[in-house]
Amino acid sequence: MLNSILSKLARKRIDNLSHVTTLFANKSGIEIGGPSRIFGDKGFIPLYRIIKELDGCNFADRTIWEGNLEKGKTYHYYSDKSGIQYISDATDLSPVPDSKYAFLLSSNCLEHIANPLKAIAEWYRVLENGGVMLLVLPNKKYCFDHNRSVTPFSHLLLDYQNDVKEDDLTHLDEILKMHDLEMDKPAGNLEQFRERSLKNFENRALHQHVFDLHVLKEIFSYFKIDILQMYEGRDFVIIGKKKED
Repeated sequence: MLNSILSKLARKRIDNLSHVTTLFANKSGIEIGGPSRIFGDKGFIPLYRIIKELDGCNFADRTIWEGNLEKGKTYHYYSDKSGIQYISDATDLSPVPDSKYAFLLSSNCLEHIANPLKAIAEWYRVLENGGVMLLVLPNKKYCFDHNRSVTPFSHLLLDYQNDVKEDDLTHLDEILKMHDLEMDKPAGNLEQFRERSLKNFENRALHQHVFDLHVLKEIFSYFKIDILQMYEGRDFVIIGKKKED
């Protein structure tokens, strides 16, 4: 009963929602790893209906979350709204020019990336000066990561400095040992989960790292992104602004 109550409380809409929406209203942006229900009308940060334009980026032309994808004007994120669908790794947005967007959204994506700081560097690059970055990441207390430790920023920085690639499986032994399969029924039994995980470069299903607000603050500080708001519930949310020159 207590867990049910906590779960419902954790799904409440983000604090200061009216202020948050002003950061995105009638502006053009990009979403990495979407679309996401979180930004829909029933989500706890409903943004899709108030933004002007939104492009999307996914790592492959087929994912276990979105199914088949096609490049072009095919990113259907809300009602009759569509943007450009990019097929590109989150750590390599080379099809996107510098400073193209006023904002960037990413929900439950960064934890799947082996080199998250490399991804953030690219996401920062495609934001205009003063652009806003909004990240949503799972709170381990409410998901199958609850037995794992939060990844230290020092580890993420070392991965960035060593240019770790997205086929990296450094954390696989830890994940296989700590992953709560009772909370992740689609993963199957331990052997099925192991087989899927060995193909992670194809499916990107693993949570490579575990985050909390402290680590997210360190990431934004490293890239000199001014923090506008943070939120902790079923998910962590951090919103920051790219410094203007």
